Amino acid sequence: MYAISLDDEGSELRPLEPWRAEEFLEHMDRGREFIGRFVGLADAVTDLDSSRRFLQGYAHKAANDTGRLYGIWTGGELVGGVLFRTFDMRFRVAEAGCWLEPSAAGRGLVTRACRVIIDWAFEERGIHRVEWHAASGNAASIAVARRLGMSRDGVLRESYPYRGERHDMEVWSVLAPEWRAADRTP
Repeated sequence: MYAISLDDEGSELRPLEPWRAEEFLEHMDRGREFIGRFVGLADAVTDLDSSRRFLQGYAHKAANDTGRLYGIWTGGELVGGVLFRTFDMRFRVAEAGCWLEPSAAGRGLVTRACRVIIDWAFEERGIHRVEWHAASGNAASIAVARRLGMSRDGVLRESYPYRGERHDMEVWSVLAPEWRAADRTP
């Protein structure tokens, strides 16, 4: 297994696989309220069986080359993750996303982790466009899209029914030539 360092404090990006279902559930339980404000993952993973099913679903996506799932660990503890919710090699378009528990927020971990997976998608896999979808009220997620150099393509008004309300979804994207041309020096 591989681990990619995200900072000088021991934070790492690793594959998040089905055998980690118990650890994943514990992580969800710690961050459920915070994560669930905008991300349906908190409602989908509620017990060990649903945790296994979710992780197995992404293992199948990885095997079929239609999605990927990675965890972010800090100090040996799973604190969040990034993913390609969709990965379409026919059209060379992927949708990236993230979640994080409150203990790890504000440290730039998601931005650094997303840079790793987006760089891989463009440089190794030949993806042309990476999208980012975020509820208009999710300022933290929109800030990540901006830090990644994405452009706001538009707003899908009231397109996302979540917890009894319809939410506007912003669509952001970056194209491979834009990614390669960007200066990402700190």
